[in-house]
Amino acid sequence: MTAVRTPFAGPVVALADVPDPVFAEQLVGAGVAVDPTGVAGSVTAVAPVDGTIVKLHPHAFALQGAAGTDVLVHVGIDTVKMAGAGFELLAAEGDPVNAGDPVVRFTPATITEAGYSPVCPVVVLGSAPDSVAQDTVGSTLADGDTLYTV
Repeated sequence: MTAVRTPFAGPVVALADVPDPVFAEQLVGAGVAVDPTGVAGSVTAVAPVDGTIVKLHPHAFALQGAAGTDVLVHVGIDTVKMAGAGFELLAAEGDPVNAGDPVVRFTPATITEAGYSPVCPVVVLGSAPDSVAQDTVGSTLADGDTLYTV
């Protein structure tokens, strides 16, 4: 079993409530999302599992988990359209990371002001729909708390 930790503190929402059909319909994998709305200042998204960063964009990163669980953290919805504005990369593709290592810094208010949702899906890539426990949905997690286990 692999514990997938929250990339930052905040309320947990179901993927079905994410304003993007690709995530809401679990087309890239099952998981949950964390909502940084209302956080003053910047947020640092950290690696949710031990592994290697295989893809890194300002708005998203994917990790090949050391224990075989590949995880995608997507910072906001449609934030690719921001072309990196408001995001700071704190790691590089190919970097080995431990859960909790910083990867991307962003400001939720900047995303909202640009007209996008700052909600961040955290999904297990390639997993079957509804294969991730939803126990944390509706709760607010602290830094380092477990979102779900796989």
